[in-house]
Amino acid sequence: MHMNTNLAVHEPSNALRLVTQAYMSLLLIAFALMPAQFIAYLYFQQDPTLKFENHPFHEFAIAVATLEGLFVTYVTWRCYWSSGEPLLRWLTLGFLGFVLIYLLHGAFTRMAHRNIWLFLLYGPASRLAMSILLFVGLLSYNQPSDEVEKRSDARTWLMWTGLFLTVDIAVALIAYSPYAGHPAVRLSMEGGALVFSTLNVAVMLMRGIHSPLMLVFGISVAWFALSSLAFILAAPWNHMWWLAHAIFAGGFLLLSYGVVQAFRTTQSFSTIYSQEEMMARLADSMADTQRALQQVQVSNQRLERLAATDPLTGAGNRRHFLEHIGAEIARAKRTGAPLSLLSLDLDHFKDINDSRGHSVGDEVLRAFVRKCLEAIRPYDSVARVGGEEFMVLLPGATLDTACAVAERLRSTIEGTAFDVEARPSVCVTISVGVSEFGRDGDTLDGLLNVADQRLYRAKHEGRNRVIAA
Repeated sequence: MHMNTNLAVHEPSNALRLVTQAYMSLLLIAFALMPAQFIAYLYFQQDPTLKFENHPFHEFAIAVATLEGLFVTYVTWRCYWSSGEPLLRWLTLGFLGFVLIYLLHGAFTRMAHRNIWLFLLYGPASRLAMSILLFVGLLSYNQPSDEVEKRSDARTWLMWTGLFLTVDIAVALIAYSPYAGHPAVRLSMEGGALVFSTLNVAVMLMRGIHSPLMLVFGISVAWFALSSLAFILAAPWNHMWWLAHAIFAGGFLLLSYGVVQAFRTTQSFSTIYSQEEMMARLADSMADTQRALQQVQVSNQRLERLAATDPLTGAGNRRHFLEHIGAEIARAKRTGAPLSLLSLDLDHFKDINDSRGHSVGDEVLRAFVRKCLEAIRPYDSVARVGGEEFMVLLPGATLDTACAVAERLRSTIEGTAFDVEARPSVCVTISVGVSEFGRDGDTLDGLLNVADQRLYRAKHEGRNRVIAA
């Protein structure tokens, strides 16, 4: 009762749960919109004349981004190949398309002074392609997994690779066309990336998708949207332009973290659980485990009973009886308490089997054990050690007490007509040999041998009698 009171005291109230949940939601929103603060600061505070134009640094940054993009593409493809989730298929294509298009943005860095559009347009084109594919992937969230044949179909991946290379050629043609410098060209690409990234966030909110990795996905695309906004407000090489690169890189790194986390766990974006879900599943698993352990304990107890009893009569078997008598001898040696043993046999039992059949003989054995248990004390034990041979262990009984118990048992059996299905009823008698620990032997074998010898004397002297000396 005291434990339950403590649990009730430490259980958080619903109001506190709501407050902490609201606080966590505000933290996530603040983190998702954090780049907007930097964009606003530079937009209102930066000097438009300040620029940082460093071609080697830009080429190095693009090379690192390309290598990382290839790595993330491969890891995402491995996750898709394992789970078959359509979302992961579109994520893989989004990463692949971004890398194959964005690579030329770095390759043509030194063309910035000769053809600025050949240098600039590959950036927004790569972001537009990626944002469209991520949006299509989000629409496929929680759809059935693709078949294995579809996952490993090389023609699909080659077709998409060819499409991305075609986009590269199309961007080059636009860059050398008279329309390359028209504001609508770059704005349509960067604005399109902004729109599709914003649509991603809107769809997630509308569908109520809030699994851990999908939260990472949502924050990442929010950063992609803000990076496109920064690119629209920026001019080449100024601080806003570099900030836009940094925001996009941050979103890409965050999304790649989600992919790697999926790869290292379930290789799925939809089957990684929130803390509440994990605790609920853990509680269910613990309950299942507890039930399984209880079933195992019941099964073990049943097996122990089966291993310790004679299957026909329900009495103890020879192995269990010898273990029991060994323990009682050890206790008798330790405490000095008396201990006696009855060795008994059903007289002429073979005649019953021969004349009435083994099924009747089995009924007689079962009825005999029931009578035997009624005649002995509750803490005494009976075991079947042979066909019609039984032993009774009498802890705390001297030889005289054991003789009294044996005589009571003999007279009970003699005066009982055992009812059997095949009429008429059957009458049997028993012969009993009695021995006492210490007086007739101080070892297990000695005690058993004396009891058996006296049983044989009882049978030899006419049966239906008890021999104790």
